[in-house]
Amino acid sequence: MPDSFGTILSSILQGLTTTVSAAAGGIALTVVLAFAAGLALVSRSRVVRAVSRVYVEVFRGTSEVVQLFWLYFVLPALVGFKLVPLFAGILVLGLNHGAYGAEIVRGAVNSIPRAQYEGAIALNLSPSQRMWRVLLPQAVVEMLPPFTNLFIQLLKSTALLSFISAGDIAEHGELLRPVFGQDIVWIYGTELVLYLVLALLIKYGMRVLERAGARRLGRRTAGV
Repeated sequence: MPDSFGTILSSILQGLTTTVSAAAGGIALTVVLAFAAGLALVSRSRVVRAVSRVYVEVFRGTSEVVQLFWLYFVLPALVGFKLVPLFAGILVLGLNHGAYGAEIVRGAVNSIPRAQYEGAIALNLSPSQRMWRVLLPQAVVEMLPPFTNLFIQLLKSTALLSFISAGDIAEHGELLRPVFGQDIVWIYGTELVLYLVLALLIKYGMRVLERAGARRLGRRTAGV
């Protein structure tokens, strides 16, 4: 371990707060947009479905880096004000991953057995009651594993914030490279470990939610 490792570690850790904040904010926005767009995709209204589909296809089908540059560099030229780097990053992370999450929500809702839907109708439940009391409680449990993968992917995408100098882990690592180029293995090794630790925290947090949801439905979960 080089003598400079302490300096490397402390410098990279300065970006941890930004990375965690971006990931947390992005996850929160992703959940909101995923449910809004996903439920819109199964709406009876053709207009609502069409609007949601446009959002999903635009943000799922374009580059996340270009989206970030549009919000941070192009938008100020159009509207006259510039977003704070962290806020711009959270917006892009949420909008982009919310589009992927919408398909997770749509697929989970559509995966509920038809008998459940017919039973809710037999109980004379309104459409909103059928969705919130019968379909969604079961669908949410099905969403959790793919949402875990999506949130981990979002965490890794926070490295894109280094392009707009948001002060994240990746940017602090790059700032060290010209000075400690001989210790590049330790710079990027430290970044890898930090991202891995954060990803594992997301995984185990979501696993707790998955088990709680399964117990509520009387199911058993397997795996680590």
